Amino acid sequence: MDPQNDPNFQRPSLNPAIEPPAPQSKIPNTRPIQPVVLADLGKPVDGPPPRPTAAGKNERVSHSKIPRAATELMDSSSDDETVYPPSTQVQRSQIADLEEVPHGIQRQAQTLEEYQFPTHRLATTLTDEKKHPLVIVACGSFSPITYLHLRMFEMALDAIQEQTRFECIGGYYSPVSSNYKKQGLAPATDRVRMCELACERTSSWLMVDAWESLQPKYTRTALVLDHFNEEINIKRGGVMTASGERRGVKIMLLAGGDLIESMGEPDVWADQDLHHILGLYGCLIVERTGSDVRSFLLSHDIMYEHRKNVLVIKQLIYNDISSTKIRLFIRRGMSVQYLLPNSVIRYIQQHKLYQETEPVKQVMSDKAD
Repeated sequence: MDPQNDPNFQRPSLNPAIEPPAPQSKIPNTRPIQPVVLADLGKPVDGPPPRPTAAGKNERVSHSKIPRAATELMDSSSDDETVYPPSTQVQRSQIADLEEVPHGIQRQAQTLEEYQFPTHRLATTLTDEKKHPLVIVACGSFSPITYLHLRMFEMALDAIQEQTRFECIGGYYSPVSSNYKKQGLAPATDRVRMCELACERTSSWLMVDAWESLQPKYTRTALVLDHFNEEINIKRGGVMTASGERRGVKIMLLAGGDLIESMGEPDVWADQDLHHILGLYGCLIVERTGSDVRSFLLSHDIMYEHRKNVLVIKQLIYNDISSTKIRLFIRRGMSVQYLLPNSVIRYIQQHKLYQETEPVKQVMSDKAD
């Protein structure tokens, strides 16, 4: 997240008392994410592993149909055969079971006192001992979450399987807190809930972590990644291999090209944070239309230093859905179907979100979120 949206933001050069991130000794010494060389391609180790799952190798996971309240069921015996004209409003009958949060899944807490780290989809065993475990974390506003936010994880998963020796064991959305002062930002509890609606049934490996959203102040990205390292590697001891060995998990930040470009703005990101994020964790960067991430990496000294820990992901089918444009469509009463899950659209309608005006400059910006 861009540190400049912190209401208490101070230039790093003017803030010598900046809170230090976790010491290097607390973070597993994992190998860089650099792609395998061409000579290695085609070997069995490079074959794509199965999608991340907490189940065992031979265990099949089945999901029963979600029961609905009687008031939510459509009466199939109704004599009303009226066909209504198209509407931008999403009806109950349009929300498929696969877009609802499954029963038995604990929803994220709304206070730090009730908070528990979500692990229901975090794989407990590494399926390929020749590979290294990896968890992907996306920090952002997600106001609202869109299909592009979901696709970013799938594109990252493809790149990891095809180009690296890592096995992804889970993915997390980490919505920013309400203290992140940005136009169009819905309350944190609403954004966390929309992320849950978007991924809990449509994905087999993505989760939502509310820790960052519950913080009383803006939390720097370096400290958010430290939180995931604390929960996964320090408290839980990493992941188990099939032979019973405990192995440290590499945590990587998933980001769009616009966030990475903000790292190049003078005196915005602290150098110690950039070294911490890029050097000790690593970054998966999804290119957006019009951005030249590779040229930027070449010109940025710190990013170039840690270039072997950065994997640039090219969109083979460009998707430029923007949360900013989604909010604009909602304010204009236009349809946003097929841009985000129906369950999220329904939630926005029920809670009357995104009715406030936004500056024209932000709406028209090429760097809209």
